[in-house]
Amino acid sequence: MIRGIRGATTADRDNEKDVLLSTESLLKEMILHNNITAENVASVFISATKDITSVFPARALRSLEEWKYVPVMCMQELEVPNGLPLCIRVMIHYNTSTPQSDIQHIYMKNAVSLRPDLKK
Repeated sequence: MIRGIRGATTADRDNEKDVLLSTESLLKEMILHNNITAENVASVFISATKDITSVFPARALRSLEEWKYVPVMCMQELEVPNGLPLCIRVMIHYNTSTPQSDIQHIYMKNAVSLRPDLKK
């Protein structure tokens, strides 16, 4: 069964280093807490708010060798009044038998405000 594993973080500034570092940290936490193996990932969607223009956040995933063949797509997040700035969101579509209630969705930095109900 394919499960969606969510995560979000924020970058400190819109520059290549900050965006990639924030994205990589989020991805590594998502992988670690859900025991994700690249070969069982169907695809990954990564969105960013319109104030992130310096780099595609998906490049952070491409730095992980075993993820070379995983389909990844970047997109722009909806612009909503009072939305969280410099925000990067990730959805990993993962083949797993793990029950939905055991999936660990990861929210870091200022993005913890998006889903305080999931904070552990």
